[in-house]
Amino acid sequence: MTAKTDNKRPETAQEVLALLKEGNARYVESLNSTDAHMQKRPELVSVQNPLAIILGCSDARVPVEIVFDQKLGELFVIRVAGNVVAPSQIGSVEFAADQFDTKLVVVLGHSHCGAVTACVDALINPEKYYSPNLQSIVDRIRPSVYNLHELATANGQDVDADELVERSISANVRMSVSQLRHGSRILEDLSGSGQLLIVGAEYDLETGKVRFLDS
Repeated sequence: MTAKTDNKRPETAQEVLALLKEGNARYVESLNSTDAHMQKRPELVSVQNPLAIILGCSDARVPVEIVFDQKLGELFVIRVAGNVVAPSQIGSVEFAADQFDTKLVVVLGHSHCGAVTACVDALINPEKYYSPNLQSIVDRIRPSVYNLHELATANGQDVDADELVERSISANVRMSVSQLRHGSRILEDLSGSGQLLIVGAEYDLETGKVRFLDS
């Protein structure tokens, strides 16, 4: 697959759309290449058998298949800002675990997460306004950040926002793991019987390394 060499950022939606169309054409061509990661896999047309379920953040800097160096069809990926857990995410995990007998779920957070930063900002600056839809994401992250914020302010000192964000990222991942383990009877039974492992992890934007958190 020939990479795009023009680094100029498109300025209009139509230019972006044309860029995506060109990219898809290169992708289709690459399916007949010798690249094992990109080769066409006929069986994927009718069935999928993913090795793992990844609940990750929507951040454009965290391309899950690339991060874990996996081929087409190997990962069942659910992406939402802040890797938060809502009924639709739980249902998606249930679907993959039940339909494909996938044994592993990874909740993947990452450094410098914008959604967690927005939640920390909302706690430090209560007057901050977000749209109702964005606020719903912030509200789902808030419980994992609130206690850390309270501890940070208990001694009356100023809060180090950057440190609070980084600590909150880990807390948010752990909260999402707990919500998956205990927010669904299906997942709770699979996890309790050892048929499904649900773990948390963090991707470091600077190094590219994924650190798996203790259960």
